[in-house]
Amino acid sequence: MGNSASPHPGVEKKTLVLDLDETLIHSMLEERGKPHLRVEVPYEKKTCTYYVYQRPRVLEFLYMVSQWYTLVIFTASVAEYADPIIDWLERQVMAKYGLRSKLFAKRLYRESCTYRNGVFMKDLAIINPELSKVLLVDNSPFSYAINEQNAVPIKTWMNDDPHDEGLSDLIPFLDALSGVDDIRSILGLRSGTSTKAGC
Repeated sequence: MGNSASPHPGVEKKTLVLDLDETLIHSMLEERGKPHLRVEVPYEKKTCTYYVYQRPRVLEFLYMVSQWYTLVIFTASVAEYADPIIDWLERQVMAKYGLRSKLFAKRLYRESCTYRNGVFMKDLAIINPELSKVLLVDNSPFSYAINEQNAVPIKTWMNDDPHDEGLSDLIPFLDALSGVDDIRSILGLRSGTSTKAGC
């Protein structure tokens, strides 16, 4: 996972949890423009083909944040769909930047989500019970409803903007956040629920 040590001496390396669909990639059942990947998923005795498009600058983003964080993918999709896409992203980053170790420390799928009121939510405590050390980048407010103080929202990407800067715009912020003792002391300020370090 890039560099296993924290880039900030004396500060434990934190966990960055990443959503997949509409955050890192977009997929659809109809081909619109040349896809970057095709994924065939068995479904009820037939096969569905998904056309996958990667968000602009996603490879650079993944490489950069892997230097500062332990990376985890947490998706509301099923593994049969998500794994080929995650593998593909991982291979690209490893090849482009010469990484020798896997990019993602863990992958969580739909069965790990909390289903409530018709939506899938992501409880970050199942990844790391010390919530001061874990944050989630996700386009859906429903996903981080359980842990709003740990959320880094990102604009939904639907393969609708080839010049999208959503991921690259987060890089300096995530770099700075990696050196904070308790990420909730910063992220919680948005909702007025800041948890001060040591409290």
